[in-house]
Amino acid sequence: MYPAFTIHSLPVHKTEIAPSTTQPTGHQMSISSMHQVPDTRLWIGGMFALRGKEALKEAGITHVVSVLRQPLDATLYEGYQHHIIEVDDVEDENIIEHFAGANEFIEKALEGGGAVLIHCAMGKSRSTTILAQYLMQSQSLTPSEAVALIKSQRSLVEPNEGFMKQLELYHAMKYETDIDNHPMYQRWLYQCELEAAKAAGVAPERVHFRDAERRVAEIAGEAEETTEGGEKKHTECELRCKKCRRTLATSAFLTPHIPKSAQPPQSRGPAQPCSHHFLEPLSWMRPELEQQKLEGKLECPKCQSKVGSYAWQGIKCSCGEWIVPAISLARGRVDEVKIRATQGLKGSVL
Repeated sequence: MYPAFTIHSLPVHKTEIAPSTTQPTGHQMSISSMHQVPDTRLWIGGMFALRGKEALKEAGITHVVSVLRQPLDATLYEGYQHHIIEVDDVEDENIIEHFAGANEFIEKALEGGGAVLIHCAMGKSRSTTILAQYLMQSQSLTPSEAVALIKSQRSLVEPNEGFMKQLELYHAMKYETDIDNHPMYQRWLYQCELEAAKAAGVAPERVHFRDAERRVAEIAGEAEETTEGGEKKHTECELRCKKCRRTLATSAFLTPHIPKSAQPPQSRGPAQPCSHHFLEPLSWMRPELEQQKLEGKLECPKCQSKVGSYAWQGIKCSCGEWIVPAISLARGRVDEVKIRATQGLKGSVL
């Protein structure tokens, strides 16, 4: 899933512990429970590492980043600059919104000659994610490279799948510090809201209209062709109201799915196309979709003829595939017109 990354001759940073026949002391145990990123003053560990004050002093720790939500014992952090990120280790947790604040704290610590311990409960998922994203933007690493670098010193590290996707999103956004208005972040938030609404069986509180957002080409994701002169071009299809010819959507806004065969196994005839074009919310649908109804009909904004329907809980396509959420134009109510647009998306479908 993630690109391979080979680490060559990485120095191993470990503290030797003298053999003993007695039970290990708190200092010895905490040394083994935190690990240093090679050639940095960055350490990673779990909660237990905080109890070894001598080990923390030996490592030169001056700043601590706590990445967990549980109540914290304030006495553990006495004498350190402390930054708290309250998140749970669950896949749908929004951890990317904390990256900028964490980076500012870490950078100030390192610029001042300090050393930073980043910890969660186990030093496995949450702390790894925060450390990895800092390494990504400071050393120009991919998510898999950053995690591999940490894993070379602490073998148990493993961000959960949701956190890994957010590291990939952060990388795709080129380590943007102001993410709130970034179209890729807004797109990700919208998908999270759809999943939450789907689980609750309700319509989403906010509808994301793709054609109305800024810099939509950054997240369109459609395939690109190139002319002989190197100019980018797109082969698209416009969907137009069969009655008044008003353009309702282009292929850039369609939601592709892999159709199941709509024909019985014994049929020798060609498979019929799906009876619906599924697409993303567009601005001309705003008056209907913002009513927060679970399902309803879509009318052409020009001639008011019925052209489709929507169901946030999903519908079963004629091919047998279940589509969630389902915002669709009926194939029999629109005409498909092939066009070719150059340099970006053609036209608005507002």
